[in-house]
Amino acid sequence: MNVVDSSGWLEYFADGANADFFAPAIEKIGELIVPTISLYEVFKRILQQRGEDSALQAVAAMQQGLVVDVDASVAIHAAKMSASLRIPMADGIILTTARMYNAIVWTQDADFKGLDGVQYIEKL
Repeated sequence: MNVVDSSGWLEYFADGANADFFAPAIEKIGELIVPTISLYEVFKRILQQRGEDSALQAVAAMQQGLVVDVDASVAIHAAKMSASLRIPMADGIILTTARMYNAIVWTQDADFKGLDGVQYIEKL
């Protein structure tokens, strides 16, 4: 199972330098877990940069994977993880969701660098 961090989705949709790194995880729809916080982050960024139509197309593509809501259990575990690892809220939710599904996190966000269960590539 795979969870692509918001930075990876944005890189993929922009066809950036690291898009090929994220493509295998994104394109295996049957193995793709999508935390709702990623929908929020990606929609917001694309809305700001390219408008609502592009943002809606992006999140429609993301919703082909299994979308996982932030419920009370995810919120509490993510808060504990964020505090212990000193990572931002969204990263804690993404990492918690991935661990709930025994999934690998794919990212270019340096906050994840060196963490167990993470495939990290430096942002070019």
